[in-house]
Amino acid sequence: MPRLRKSVFLLLLLLPLPVFFLSLTIGSYQIPFDELLAILFQGIAPFLNSDSSQTQIYRDVIFMIRLPRILLALFGGIALSVSGASLQSVFKNPLVDSYILGLSAGAGLGAALAIAFLPNIIGLTQLFAFLFSFMAFMLTYFVARDRGQASTVSLVLAGVIVTALFSAALSMIKFFTVPEKLSSVVYWLMGSMAVSGWKEVLYSVPLILLSFLIITLMRWRLNVLSMGDEEAKSLGINVERDRLVVLLTTTLMVSSFVSVAGIIGWVGLVIPHLVRMLVRTPDNRIVIPISASLGGVFLLLADDVARSLTSYELPVGVITTIIGAPFFLYLLKKRGGGSWRQ
Repeated sequence: MPRLRKSVFLLLLLLPLPVFFLSLTIGSYQIPFDELLAILFQGIAPFLNSDSSQTQIYRDVIFMIRLPRILLALFGGIALSVSGASLQSVFKNPLVDSYILGLSAGAGLGAALAIAFLPNIIGLTQLFAFLFSFMAFMLTYFVARDRGQASTVSLVLAGVIVTALFSAALSMIKFFTVPEKLSSVVYWLMGSMAVSGWKEVLYSVPLILLSFLIITLMRWRLNVLSMGDEEAKSLGINVERDRLVVLLTTTLMVSSFVSVAGIIGWVGLVIPHLVRMLVRTPDNRIVIPISASLGGVFLLLADDVARSLTSYELPVGVITTIIGAPFFLYLLKKRGGGSWRQ
């Protein structure tokens, strides 16, 4: 990698850091930047008895409201973008992301069931969304298996079928949900981090970190899998095993985030395309870490817009769609139908 490419690579990896600090300053409650830095350097625990009541309010806003939300957005962007990049390599298809496995439809069905028909118990919605997303993945995988193997085409077709079935079940649940709870179901399906707290961070971030570590260690295997089954087997790769590990890992990564934040689309589809266009290589040793960095930045900025654009908060899933869909169309037109590996 030339010197300039190395410097750009490092710059892209460090990009989340300034965006992280910028996001801490954004919100309806204005906090001076010098106060923000002073509070961050003091640490999470308030240990100065001489703090003014105003400083204590600043600390509560930063550590109890903004910081967990920003961390969830950052790691959620990592989960969605890295899963998209990984699955596009495995499937050798630029139009694939985590939702092709039926994961989003499964999570939506589970959350809708919990919100509409079950008691309001802490963590129950997240648990059902998590379990149903895994159920959707397992159903997709076993439908696609034939004679002990699951080909790429079979997995894609099975994902479409499972998504359709779960979406139909979700529509039935919304039809029978009482109006008082229907709004909560619809709002969750739009995707939002408005209720993010340390509980949601603890539910999702450790699983995202674990999954990201596994994908990072498998980057070179993703390169081999993207060459095709026959070539991968000729190089000594256990295609079925490695593909299953990637599918399970990406499902765990995305479902852990979707279970607490709702369905947020386009991140896993747009960001890997943008990264490959910037670095001009399909090499996953480069694409995976840069996708993680830009995915986190993208979702952080989208959430900043969602909570500051108007006097009331917009669902961040709406913002990512408004930004992602036209940008993806631009990428398609720019490539003119050419290969995604260019």
